[in-house]
Amino acid sequence: MTRVPPAADRGRPTRRPYRRPRRDPVRLLAFEVLRAVDERDAYANLVLPALLAEAEGRGELDRRDSAFATELVYGTLRRQGSYDAIIAACVDRPLREVDPPVLDVLALGAHQLLSTRVPAHAAVSATVDLARVVLGDGRAKFVNAVLRRITAHDLPRWLELVAPPYDEDPEDHLSVVHSHPRWVVSALWDALGGDRSEIEALLAADNERPEVTLVARRTDPGELLGELPEGGGQPGRWSPRAVRLAAGGDPAELPAVREGRAGVQDEGSQLVALALAAAEVDGEDRRWLDACAGPGGKAALLAALAAERGAALVAAEKQPHRARLVARALAGQGGAHQVVVADGTAPAWRPRSFDRVLVDVPCTGLGALRRRPEARWRRRPEDVSGFGPVQRGLLRSALEAVRVGGVVGYATCSPHLAETRAVVDDVLRGRGGPPAAAEWVDARPLLPGVPDLGEGPDIQLWPHRHGTDAMYLALLRRTG
Repeated sequence: MTRVPPAADRGRPTRRPYRRPRRDPVRLLAFEVLRAVDERDAYANLVLPALLAEAEGRGELDRRDSAFATELVYGTLRRQGSYDAIIAACVDRPLREVDPPVLDVLALGAHQLLSTRVPAHAAVSATVDLARVVLGDGRAKFVNAVLRRITAHDLPRWLELVAPPYDEDPEDHLSVVHSHPRWVVSALWDALGGDRSEIEALLAADNERPEVTLVARRTDPGELLGELPEGGGQPGRWSPRAVRLAAGGDPAELPAVREGRAGVQDEGSQLVALALAAAEVDGEDRRWLDACAGPGGKAALLAALAAERGAALVAAEKQPHRARLVARALAGQGGAHQVVVADGTAPAWRPRSFDRVLVDVPCTGLGALRRRPEARWRRRPEDVSGFGPVQRGLLRSALEAVRVGGVVGYATCSPHLAETRAVVDDVLRGRGGPPAAAEWVDARPLLPGVPDLGEGPDIQLWPHRHGTDAMYLALLRRTG
C-alpha cells in the first residue's frame, strides 16, 4: 500500500540526507602547514617533515600520500601570488576581507585545479570537504562557489585575464604571472642586468621543484653513487663532490648521510666552500674559520677539506641552538675542529689568527626561493637595508680575523646588489668605517668548468643558469 504523506508535508522538496565530510589526511596536513606558515611565520621546510613523519608513524599516510602533500604545500606557496590574483577575480569583496584560513583552503583548491592532474570534480569535492572540516558548512559553500568559478579557465588563460599587459607595466605583469612580489622582480632584474627572457627564466626557475643534492664529505662521490639504488643518482653538474638524487626517497635514510660521510647540500653552497679552500694563501695554511657557521652545511664540508690538509677549523655561531646543529653536522668529519658560540661582529678570537675565513652572512634569502618559497611573501624591501649594517660588520670582522696573505670569502644566498657587491665595495672603500687593507681575488678560475660566471672578480650563481641556489661569493686577500 502506498503511503500518502500528511497534508503538511505535501509539496515540500525532499531534503538530501546529511553527508559527513570526508577527513582527508593529506589535504588536512597541507592546510596545517599553510596555517603555520601564515600564523607563526614558520618555514614549510621545517614544519612539513615533522608533520609527515608523525602522520606516517600513525599509519595515516604512505610515501605516495606524503609526496602529494609535499606538492600541495610547496606548489601552493610558490604560486600563491598568481592564485591570489585569480581568487580575487572570483570573489565579490577585497581579499583582505576574506579570512586567512579561507584563503588557504581556496589556494589549495586553486593549485589542484590549475597546476596538478587531479580531475576538476575531484579537486572541488575534496577541497569543499576540507572546508567543511576546518571551516564549517557555511564557509564551505563560499569555497564551493569560488572554486567552481575557477574551473572556467586553465592557468594560462587565467593569467592572461588577471595580469596587466607587459607593455603597460612589465614588473607587475611578471609579478602576477610568475608569482613574485613586484619589489623582488625589480631587484632580481637589476641584479641580472639582462633582458626579458633572462628575468622570466629566473622567475620560472624559482617556481620549479629543486633537486636534492648530496655532498661527499668523508667519502668518494663514486662510492656514494655506488651506495644508492640503481638509477638513484648521478654526478653533480659542477661540484666534484656532488651527487644529484633521483626523485623520491628520504636522503636521511641513506647510511652515508646517517654516518656523516655525506650530507644534503645544494651545489651552489658546495662551490662556495670549495672555492674558498682552493684560493691561494701566502705562507702557512693551518687555521680556518667559519664565522657564521649555522646550521652547519658549509662548516661540515670545510671541516672535511681542512682535515684532508691537516688544518683545523673553528666554527662560530651566535645562536646556541644553531651552534648545536653545527656541532652535530661536524661530528665525525675528522681532523681538529671546534664549535664556539660567538658573535662574528664581536670576535672571541684574536686579530690575524686565521689563514682562511668564511663569512656567510645573514640575508634576505632571495637566492633560495625554490626551497623556501614563502620567503618571497615574508620579506619586505626594508629588510635589505636592515641586514646591511650586520653584513658590513661581519665582513670587517672577518678581514680583521685573517692574517696578512690570508683569504676571506664573503658569501650570501641572495643576488640582491645591495647585499652582494655593494657590501664588499663599501668595506673596501671605507664607507662607514676605515678602508679595509684587502684586495680582490678572482674567484672564477677556482670553479673550473662552471659557465656564465660574469666579468668577475666575484661570482654570482643562478638557478636558471646553473641549477643551483643564487649564491654569491667574493674572495678577498688581506694585504696589510
